[in-house]
Amino acid sequence: MAPQTDVRGGGAPPALDTSLLDNAVWAALDGPHAHLAERVGLAARYPADVYAFAGLADPLDPAAWADLHTLVGAGAVVRIKPVEQVPDGWEVVGGGVGVQLVDTALRAEPAPEAVRLGPDDVPEILDLVARTRPGPFLKRTVALGTYLGIRERGRLIAMAGERLRPPGWTEISAVCTDPDHRGRGLATRLVRAVAAGIRERGDTPFLHAAADNATAIRLYESIGFTLRRRSPILVVRSPGTSRQAGAL
Repeated sequence: MAPQTDVRGGGAPPALDTSLLDNAVWAALDGPHAHLAERVGLAARYPADVYAFAGLADPLDPAAWADLHTLVGAGAVVRIKPVEQVPDGWEVVGGGVGVQLVDTALRAEPAPEAVRLGPDDVPEILDLVARTRPGPFLKRTVALGTYLGIRERGRLIAMAGERLRPPGWTEISAVCTDPDHRGRGLATRLVRAVAAGIRERGDTPFLHAAADNATAIRLYESIGFTLRRRSPILVVRSPGTSRQAGAL
């Protein structure tokens, strides 16, 4: 059995191979999330109503891009990371820069007031997401892992959950608090609680944030996450014809 970190206390998690996090979407789709993957050879993606990202076994391999074209079809728009350039025939139509942080000293502990969220809670989750904009969240994103929420007078006011799962790691995501209830430490309590569940099964938490979200990055660093890397996120359009794809 893998060594366990004390879930209720502090202390750094066990040392793990962080290289999987360089290509976290692919590592998850090729690993613990394989049951969710739509895949052709060296390319895979999540279902469109789960998480709008695709992954490549090797972003520098033309064969992986050819497989992605087969998977998504001609003229399709897809989000992908970490990719800095695309082959001829592919068009960059948007993107941004994110940062990745890993748990090095987080105090993980349950939050007794938190409740498990599931498919029946999706309308409320989507309403909270629309008001707080923590990042992509779709109708079946809850299928990716455990989501916890805090309610006040029956209304969902804060939540956090799990998204990508490369082997040995789990991403904490969708961390958000209703604007009328900020400043109470709800997000921190939920991050610690989600992390407790992650550590209980032997994984180590990590997370992503927009590179320009200085407030979120400061919060995560203050509670025990360490900035690991910056990475580009591209929104690309696949070649419009199979002839273009053949030129990859």
